[in-house]
Amino acid sequence: MLVTTEVQLESIILHKVGNKSRDEGVKLSRNELKLDGAVKELLLKYFLSPFKQDEYFNLHHESDINLNEVYAFCAAIFDNPETFQEQSENLARHLYEQSNHAKIKEGEFYVTFMKDLVVHGEAVDAVGVFKSESRETYLKVYPNGDNFDIDSEDGININKLDKGALIFNTDRYKGFMVATVDTLNKGNEAQYWREEFLRLKSREDIYFHTRNMMDLCKTFVEEHMPEQFEVTRVDQVDLLNKSVSFLREKETFNIQEFQNEVIAQPDLIESFQEYKAQYAANNEIPLYDEFDISATAVKKQSKFMKSIIKLDKNFHIYVHGNASDIVKGYDEEKGMHFYQLFYREES
Repeated sequence: MLVTTEVQLESIILHKVGNKSRDEGVKLSRNELKLDGAVKELLLKYFLSPFKQDEYFNLHHESDINLNEVYAFCAAIFDNPETFQEQSENLARHLYEQSNHAKIKEGEFYVTFMKDLVVHGEAVDAVGVFKSESRETYLKVYPNGDNFDIDSEDGININKLDKGALIFNTDRYKGFMVATVDTLNKGNEAQYWREEFLRLKSREDIYFHTRNMMDLCKTFVEEHMPEQFEVTRVDQVDLLNKSVSFLREKETFNIQEFQNEVIAQPDLIESFQEYKAQYAANNEIPLYDEFDISATAVKKQSKFMKSIIKLDKNFHIYVHGNASDIVKGYDEEKGMHFYQLFYREES
């Protein structure tokens, strides 16, 4: 969990970074911003309020972490804050070099150096990099003698950060610990921020392990089970619901408990074990048999484990438990399948 109540904004500078494919260039500031207290508070809210998830990453390079540009520039700031302006310019140039996609917009690029950000209970320094690309129109009302006038201005909505990353001065030899947001772009053009500018990989923590186990369960139930067994959609929904309930109720995941309480059937357990090994190898990720469960990951990932039975284009059945109260049948006269739903109260 990230705590920002005591954060100190030590340094901030603003550059303009354009789209390289359109030769928009980089406009570098020669001096840091000098801000009053009120503007500092607004900027801190703008920069930090979007970071609400407990998902963290590490900066990455295939051969040597020191060859990751963001890592090298941030490490220099942590080691010698006097180089902040120089390294901020290096970060701006590096971002420009990655801004080749046609849909990437020119925008303001803020680089900050902060102290006393509390992450996982530890107060650490952090370098923040943020980019604003979108503009909104605001109405400005002001008095004019005995009347009021109204005008419009373009500005930045401080409640909508477009892109941001916090690089924390911890996990140095693993590539620093990183949190990131990108609320503006969701398609291929968004890859330049995470994959080309930052070059991130998932940090192996409880969020990582919980998310991977839930992804495994989802693909096992929805893709592998129908290939190996005769299962109905009700069976699949029931197993997904049981998996989510298990993870919500437990603080620690244990594979033996999960198999016994959720999967239960010996032939299904054997199939799950084989699929788990295959899934880990194909995706090149570790899948541990025991780990602490991240409640945040369970909440987020459970949204993608849909307990819905879709019937043609007419009906959706949402199943939250007691799958035994649903009976599937076939009507010979109508030549159609049907479900019977048993319940005690209607609301």
